[in-house]
Amino acid sequence: MYARIQTALTQLEARHNIRILYACESGSRAWGFPSPDSDYDVRFIYAHPADWYLTLDDGPDTLNFPVDEELDLAGWELRKTLKLLRGANAALFEWLQSPVVYQEAPGFRAALQPLLPACWNPRAGLHHYLGLMRRGVTDDLTGEEVRLKRLFYALRSTLAARWIQQRPAEMPPMEFSTLRSLLPPELNGSVDELLARKATADEKTTVPRPAALVEFLQAEYVAAVAARETLPVARHADPTPELTALFREWLPDIVR
Repeated sequence: MYARIQTALTQLEARHNIRILYACESGSRAWGFPSPDSDYDVRFIYAHPADWYLTLDDGPDTLNFPVDEELDLAGWELRKTLKLLRGANAALFEWLQSPVVYQEAPGFRAALQPLLPACWNPRAGLHHYLGLMRRGVTDDLTGEEVRLKRLFYALRSTLAARWIQQRPAEMPPMEFSTLRSLLPPELNGSVDELLARKATADEKTTVPRPAALVEFLQAEYVAAVAARETLPVARHADPTPELTALFREWLPDIVR
């Protein structure tokens, strides 16, 4: 599958006349709880040749492709990426932490790292995870049987939201194994059993609704909603000049 991903990225560069600066895994395989049939959620950041940017009108800044049974590919153009970073886009912060990197221009992620603290906004991050938590609490986990996949999606988002409330100056880690340090100890046994089940289950597997765990998720959702407007937000200098300089720095490297 790694070879297929590399081939797909190379073909994208040739077909769209772009350079992929960074490509990573963004789904359950990076989070740490894949099922055997989990697809590969590949997200990438790309740039056009410099003259693409020298036009009166902006061109398309996203590449999306049909998802097949194994591979889900999507990417953002460099300028769009840096604007989203300035806006504290939580998904992008996750991409830049991914433990599975498929392709990277030398030094690209390292160049972005010093700018992350000034771009991080805990209220924006909490808003992102609240949206994911809401789906779990109101839609996915209400029946007597619940999809195991959706249960872990809700749990991971809940722990990320808890991380932000407890450590607002820090972006939450991407990997579930680190986030679960915030899980109440009495729930660890249940989560361990569910993790073991998920490691051998398919994406559609359901389990009896774990009452104690779901009650925890519901209570955390209520707490996160209450905390959203009161989280402290550190005052940082506007990162735009540094992001603009980084944008310009990478443009000469992509002239074809």
